[in-house]
Amino acid sequence: MEVSRVCELVEKERNEMVKTLCDLIRIKAIGPDNGGEGELDRAVYIQEKIESWGFEVERYDARDDRAKGGVRPNLVVRLDGTEANDRRVWIVTHMDVVPEGDLSLWDSPPFEPVVKDGKVYGRGSEDNTQPLVSSMFALKVLKTLEVDYPLCLAFVSDEETGSRYGIQHLLNLEIFRKGDLFIVPDAGTPQGDCIEVAEKSILWLKFVVEGVQAHASMTHVAVNAAREAMKFLLELDEVLHSRFSAENNLFIPPTSTFEPTRREKNVDNINTIPGKDVSYFDCRILPEYSLDSVVGVVEEVISAFNDKSRARVGYEVVQREESPPTSPDSEVVRLLKKTIRVVSGVDAKPVGFGGNTCASFFRKAGYEAAVWSTVDGTAHQPNEYAVIDYMVKDAKVFACLPFV
Repeated sequence: MEVSRVCELVEKERNEMVKTLCDLIRIKAIGPDNGGEGELDRAVYIQEKIESWGFEVERYDARDDRAKGGVRPNLVVRLDGTEANDRRVWIVTHMDVVPEGDLSLWDSPPFEPVVKDGKVYGRGSEDNTQPLVSSMFALKVLKTLEVDYPLCLAFVSDEETGSRYGIQHLLNLEIFRKGDLFIVPDAGTPQGDCIEVAEKSILWLKFVVEGVQAHASMTHVAVNAAREAMKFLLELDEVLHSRFSAENNLFIPPTSTFEPTRREKNVDNINTIPGKDVSYFDCRILPEYSLDSVVGVVEEVISAFNDKSRARVGYEVVQREESPPTSPDSEVVRLLKKTIRVVSGVDAKPVGFGGNTCASFFRKAGYEAAVWSTVDGTAHQPNEYAVIDYMVKDAKVFACLPFV
């Protein structure tokens, strides 16, 4: 009866949840590392809304002079009863979003939400605003029911570019307690049948290829950095996939991934041979391999390439993260599995994902963390969308945590 009542109250919030999701999409919360002003405006909106429901919101700002207001805000809100309980349950979502990318690939302006066919389209709609709204309204319903349960929410900054100003900042402030459990709804499946308990290690690499710039007709004096970069990147891609080819069926996908992604602008005009090329790789490595071994192979490939090329390749590690897994039998996984089954009838299984979420930082700090949500997987894509039914259903799961 309690679960039924909770789900009924969440369902009544459906329209307000959609409105809140749309309001948040309109707030362009792109971090400074991606060319934006940061998360301050979103944080203010969230704080004012939650305070209007009668909650006290704590704000933990990380200083960042590049961002609006000079800060990267992080919000914490707690349900009554959390201070008296040694073990608290946290739902952690992030406020920042990635840039929109190529606008020509969008059917509508990325930061002007469109509600259509049971979906809300817009940048950041799925990643991570959909579960952020789910957690907000789950907390609202529990307050309406005057539930005494140790549930806390955290809304953090900077997840998309390393979490230095977000989760890492909160961990350094020691606001979490030994024994706290963490649910991070930042990945999932359309069926909601996967609970992520392990993440691949992440390695972001920057490659700078130095050649000799010249007029496009003067090929005898030039060393085309763009051509040499393409040769190098393809060679590195082939070697990495060959040397680190193991499969682990816990993970989706089951292999390590090595993806050339960003390339920086080189020359402005067509008739100049570029003398410098800057490119990046995003590597997601199975735990069977150490990141040192991957870096070692990268250095081998660079050395061999430099021996045969007139160009010179250098590299820099932009981001490097490793974390231990959460046990599939851990308390947080058991709690989630039971609640998902009660609310939706789905038997969720433990899996590993390639994405790097806030959960990795909790695991490294010795906490139990599980990643779960119901999503179609449109994060970072053009025409990203959130499914309204998923948002409401996940709010029901979060709100039913005290009753299973």
